[in-house]
Parts: sequence; structure tokens; C-alpha cells
Amino acid sequence: MTIALSHSLANQGFATDAKIHANLGTARLVEHALDKGEGKLTKHGALLVDTGKFTGRSVKDKYVVRDDTTEDTIDWGAINQPMSEEHFAVLKADFLDHLKGQDELYVADLFGGSQPDYRVNVRVINQMAWHNLFARTLLVRPTEEELAGFDPEYTIINLPSFKADPERHGCRSDTVIAVSLTEKLILIGNTEYSGEMKKGVFGLLNYLLPAQGVMPMHCSANVGADGKSAIFFGLSGTGKTTLSADASRTLIGDDEHGWSDDAVFNFEGGCYAKMINLSAEGEPEIYATTKMFGTIIENVTMDEDTRELDFTDGSKTENTRGAYPIEYIPNTSEKNLGPAPSNVIMLTADAFGVLPPIARLTADQAMYYFLSGYTAKVAGTEIGVTEPEATFSTCFGAAFMPRHPSVYGNLLKERIAKGAVQCWLFNTGWTGGKYGVGSRMPIKATRGLLNAVLDGKMDEVDFRKDANFGFDVPVHVPALDEAGIDQVVLDPRSTWADKDEYDRTAKKLVQLFVDNFAKFENHVDEGVRQAAPQAA
Repeated sequence: MTIALSHSLANQGFATDAKIHANLGTARLVEHALDKGEGKLTKHGALLVDTGKFTGRSVKDKYVVRDDTTEDTIDWGAINQPMSEEHFAVLKADFLDHLKGQDELYVADLFGGSQPDYRVNVRVINQMAWHNLFARTLLVRPTEEELAGFDPEYTIINLPSFKADPERHGCRSDTVIAVSLTEKLILIGNTEYSGEMKKGVFGLLNYLLPAQGVMPMHCSANVGADGKSAIFFGLSGTGKTTLSADASRTLIGDDEHGWSDDAVFNFEGGCYAKMINLSAEGEPEIYATTKMFGTIIENVTMDEDTRELDFTDGSKTENTRGAYPIEYIPNTSEKNLGPAPSNVIMLTADAFGVLPPIARLTADQAMYYFLSGYTAKVAGTEIGVTEPEATFSTCFGAAFMPRHPSVYGNLLKERIAKGAVQCWLFNTGWTGGKYGVGSRMPIKATRGLLNAVLDGKMDEVDFRKDANFGFDVPVHVPALDEAGIDQVVLDPRSTWADKDEYDRTAKKLVQLFVDNFAKFENHVDEGVRQAAPQAA
């Protein structure tokens, strides 16, 4: 399918002599990518591509234009780096000159966001056919009728062959990702990593939606047969994707969502999953997508003779990826949205082994742990490094939040209170001791506790107050008996052989939380400050 642009590039002020391939369908884009040598077909028909020297986002090369619109609304710093209006004007002019000289360009008109009231019209202009396929896969695809009257509001121009000049353009290197919220333009140069486009739209919505009272979130979401939905926050390795992919529930999305008055809605129309060590046994639904035409596989090794993929090979990067339409996963929401959530699940993999497998949070506590965004990495491989390493990523996605974290935290607190939402903190990390001493929390325990929450069975359970963290912890959950898990797991201290060592470790973790939260104390109310943990 090819649908002409309802608004030409010339109408946008983008002059070019290039042949424009407008709104091509999946098959045509795959053909173009193969003809141009941008990728290869795997044995089962997926498109394998190599992203060149960049296998992840260039965080230090991303900038937001500092002007009257953004001066007081952006949380400026190492993540949201400023670019002057003057430098952006020069960069834009040079970008458009580079655009003018292209032989071919691929243009796709798409939506960011699945709820019509809050979506944005995004035009993506690419040099590379596979980049256009990626954008078409990850964003929401309009119908033919919607394309007929499509008016692009925001535009992404992605030119991997453009090299920035740090002195001329006010950037760090010859790679640049520059966002002008005033001109509604995102410029991406000298990187073939496709995720820059996806995260560009995510950042855009994270900026726009709070002003409309909508909570943007880096989370997964699903809905049960009872019509009640749940959202899952969690950093890499905490189980966010695994736990939200439940055959008995309908998947709304796996990464980026908005929470409005009446819905939780996916920002995307596709998924961008990690492929490293992917197996049919471990993640059968995702593995199945690698054998489907239209899936894009990034930086995975392939046997040139058999065209079989080797997902265990991380020699180029551990960040191997697969992009596919969300409908490639069974039991997904037809409209990529569901009702406003009844449960908020925050996931952490506590390698210190201190946190309980489940805790119930008040609205104030939920805001505290949301702003903290805690997980802990296992001990490193360096000689002498034996302690887990705490990681705090604000809002469980600090790299994508253009406004001050308190904006998102307050929105979450308001939404929780307004909807009488139940909030929970799950530890999918260690029990019986820290990493290297204890063991990983049994997935059966986590699944059993999660099902008890989602099935509304926690109302029948008694709770105790945790001595260090102040949240409510259940004392006995029948679902654990049913899963064959000893109830002792609910009390972390009792699982440690050395109780004194538990107390010392708990005190250390409490202090890490307190130290990290110091930067937020002047931006939250007294209730949230009082939600901070205090060593027993």
C-alpha cells in the first residue's frame, strides 16, 4: 500500500529534489531495504540489519533547544542538555541543505499515542528504508482515511549521513540529536541506531501530556478478563516484560504508556524487545516474532549459509534488538488501550536481599518509590568487588523525562488518589541473603503474589509494618501455599542465617535511599517526605 502525502514536504518548507516514497507498506519497505543493501532476509523472513558503530542511544549527543518555550519547563542538566536557538538555526539550515541533495527519501505519517484525544501527528523522514519501516512498526499506524487528511504536527528528520560540526552547531561530536519543541522538529544525524526515533517520540509525549493532566509512563500494561488493568514499572532485569506478558491477560503494551482520566493507552503500535539469549523456552511469544515477515532484527549474528540467527552471540553488542508490530504477540489489545489502572506494580530486583517479595504502598509511599526508581545490580566481575550496586533511575526512566521528576511524581500521586488505586512494590531480586549468599526470588512466588493482587485476594490478608521501610507487608498469603512456597519468604530478615548482617545491610540500603532522595525533598510535600525509610 502506498498513500500519497496529504501535506507535501514543500508545504513544510523542506525543499528537495529527492524521489519521495510516501507511506509505503511493510513489504515494499522490506524490498527497498534489500535492494539498497541495508539488510538481509533471515531463514524465516525477518529483516536483519546492522546499526553500524552505534548499537544504543547516544545520550551525550542529545540536546533540547533552550528558548522561551522551554526555559522554565525543562529540567536542565546532564540528561536534558541545552542547545541555543542560534546553534539550532544553523543546524536546521545545514540539515535541510543535506536533505535537498538526497536521491531518495522515505516518509511515513504516524501517530504517537493510541488514545485519539492525546495522540500527536508525527511525520518521519528517513534516508534509509529500514529506518522508515522501524518507525512505521513502532509508532501507531493511521488508517487510510486518517492518512487522507493527515496534517503533520511534529517532524523527525533522520539523516545518518549528516555529520555535525561541534563548533558550528554547538554540540559535542559529529553525532547529534536535537529537539526543538517550539519548531516541533527533531533532527537526528550520524547514527543508524533506530531507537533514537522511538525515544524521541517518547520524550515528546513526556513533555506534552503532563500539561493536559495525563501521566506519561515508562511501563508495561495489561488488562484482565474482569476489565481491570494493571501497570508495571521496572528497570531492566526486574521482570517488567515477563510479568506483564501473561496468557490469561490482554497485553496493552510493553514499554511506553499514558494514564488519562478514563484509560491507560500505549504510545506505540509495536514492541522493541531485547534479543540477547532469546529462546523459545524462555520467551516463546517474543521468539516466535523472529520467524515472522516484517520483524526487524538488529545486530544479531546470522550464519550466512543457513541464515539461522544466533541469539547467544553478543560479540557486537549485548543490546541486540527486535522490532515487530504489537499484534505479532498473541492476546493483545485491539486498540492498544484499556481502562484506567486498578493496580500499580513497581518492580525492583534487590540484590541486597533486604526488601520483601511484596509490600503495599500508600499514595505517598508510591510517589517516594516512584521518584526513587530503585533496583540493584549484582556484584561486578572486578577483583575485590563483592557488594551489589544500587541503581536509582527517577520515575523508572530518568533518561526520557524532560520535565522535573516532581511533575511526574505528583501526577502519579493524584491519579492514585483519584482512582483509589492499589499500589505494590515487588522484589524480584534476592532472598535469604545478598547476591552471592542468598538465592533469586522464585518466579513461582512472584507469580503467585502477583495473581493474588490482580485477582483481588489481598483484601483478605493481614499485614505487618516493616521496621525499616514503613510499608505494609503481608504475614501470610494463601497463594504461596498453592505455589508450594514457604511463607517465610515474606519476612526477609527471617530468611537470613546471619540476622545481624541483615540489619547492617538493611541500614545501608535505607541510607542509600535517603541520600538519593535528598535532591527531591524540596519538591515534594510533607507526606512524601515522611514516606522515607528509617533504619530500625
